[in-house]
Amino acid sequence: MNLFKRFLNPKSKSDEEKDVPENAERGKYMPEVKLPTDERFMMNFKNNGGKFLYCIDNSEIKEAFDNILMENDWYEKECCCFDKNLINKFDGFNLKFNHSANAEFFLSTCEFLVANDGSILISSNQIKERKLHDLPSNFVILSSTSQLIDTIGEGLRGIKFRNRQQIPSNITTIKNFETKKEGDFMSYGSSTKNLYLLLLEDL
Repeated sequence: MNLFKRFLNPKSKSDEEKDVPENAERGKYMPEVKLPTDERFMMNFKNNGGKFLYCIDNSEIKEAFDNILMENDWYEKECCCFDKNLINKFDGFNLKFNHSANAEFFLSTCEFLVANDGSILISSNQIKERKLHDLPSNFVILSSTSQLIDTIGEGLRGIKFRNRQQIPSNITTIKNFETKKEGDFMSYGSSTKNLYLLLLEDL
């Protein structure tokens, strides 16, 4: 993925200037250059207030998860999780797994990561029939780079394709990851979550 390679091997300013051809000024009526999917997601996700941790393998996933627990003092606390695979994956972290909305945090996978608005698309596969406000306010989401898509419409088609036998219900997006500012009417009525995204490179 372009963005993550740039994080690992950042170019110097002089290198970037060499890449820009002479007379590269764009006219004001020319269409905007469309950023790659990964870059758009990262920019919009961070603007929404999300916390992002990029991991290249499962050992880094566990290390990042350990750091999240340490940062928030969540060791030996309750964790709401409906996914047996995740419970088995993180069973060595002294967490008390349950389905309680009063748990310290919610641990889950997701359906897709939507670049156009930096949101996370989930369904009953992850949250059953719960509403977002019926889940803990802290989320830890595991995803992979292969789940990056451009639009919600593309995600809905992907969900339908992957679940041909029975399309999951309760499909929704999470896109507010920080406390709403006073007077921010655009996010009125939405469920704000303190969200960590563990993104595994799988492409």
